[in-house]
Amino acid sequence: MIEGRYLGLDVGGTKIAVAVLDNGRLADLGARPVEKSGPEPLVAQIEAIVAESGDGVRAIGIGLPSVIEFATGRVRHTVNLPLQDVPLRSLLTERTGRPVFVENDASCAALAEAFEDGELVCAHLVMLTLGTGVGGGLVLDGRLYRGATGAAAELGHTVIGLDLSDGAPTPPGFPAPGSLEALAAGTELDRLAVRAAGRHPDSPLGRRLAEAGEVAGTDLVAFARQGDPVSLEALRILGERLGIGVANAINTLDPLEVVIGGGVSAAGELLLGPAREVAARYTLPGVGTRCTIRLARHGVHAGVLGAALIAAQEYHGAGAVTTAEGPA
Repeated sequence: MIEGRYLGLDVGGTKIAVAVLDNGRLADLGARPVEKSGPEPLVAQIEAIVAESGDGVRAIGIGLPSVIEFATGRVRHTVNLPLQDVPLRSLLTERTGRPVFVENDASCAALAEAFEDGELVCAHLVMLTLGTGVGGGLVLDGRLYRGATGAAAELGHTVIGLDLSDGAPTPPGFPAPGSLEALAAGTELDRLAVRAAGRHPDSPLGRRLAEAGEVAGTDLVAFARQGDPVSLEALRILGERLGIGVANAINTLDPLEVVIGGGVSAAGELLLGPAREVAARYTLPGVGTRCTIRLARHGVHAGVLGAALIAAQEYHGAGAVTTAEGPA
């Protein structure tokens, strides 16, 4: 069980979610709009949130939708926040007088999914978050895996479908064509909805497009739940693409769990069913025999819980977090 009090912040493109992990129990402190006018106003906003959290906080964890150099807390790449090249960890450690740890938000969510009630329950886990893009996180031996520079694990940019008959084409940008993010993110679900509506004007999707002038992935999921075959077929396509990405993760890492989160995961088993079937076909026999593919259980709190857990792990160091069998 995790002992002590730790602050977690999940800084997204529109809001900052705040929570305190107190002796393994998460207390939600709400959310507020994120200050995006510049680096200094945003850093000052985070500093003020820490000050409001009160005494007794041992360390602070911050999750960002960005590529992070974990050792320094420098934001190496970001698109939604004014923090490019900002050494966030050193700045906030100096200003708050407390240890601060900065991590990618999908990695935070992965760590959260490996824990339940402050206890590590899955030591080997792969997380895929399907939202506007596709994020990824790896928990190996009970701790986040960050790679040589802290940039792991950008699983959304693994390639799952690409014509290489004439060699490798030069990608026009990122997400690259054929990548998991290009083929299975929420934006692609929107495109599948529009395509299906155009091909089947008499379907619920087609009628929605005619009436409203637009149709989205959320409409597709809603109609699929009602049993619309056109919507179910489009969701099957996305689910099978996801299944290829899941098979790649299982073949590479042999995890105990592959967890699917993010807004697209609201489709539930309508998405996971096709993903499981394809993942089973593309996983090498004998690999992943103990692996479960499931939906994320912590929902909107996964990022902020993971941020607080990172603060606890890094504050105490390896071996400080215990499981039912003993030290992690």
